[in-house]
Amino acid sequence: MLEKIKEILAEQLDVEICEIKDNSDIQEELGADSLDVMDIMTEIEEEFNIEVEDEIIETLRTPIKIEEYIKTK
Repeated sequence: MLEKIKEILAEQLDVEICEIKDNSDIQEELGADSLDVMDIMTEIEEEFNIEVEDEIIETLRTPIKIEEYIKTK
């Protein structure tokens, strides 16, 4: 699951997957802006067949946090 999350991030942010660590901050370290974050969350929702509540999105700042959230769904 974590690898798939990293693949989505790499594709959306045009970075190499090897640059993305489990605890890389999506905005601070990978350069995502708010529109990127929304696009990423849309991809995550489609890939894992979940719905991410808007108020939760802000807390999902790293691949590992996204994975932890998905596991609760």
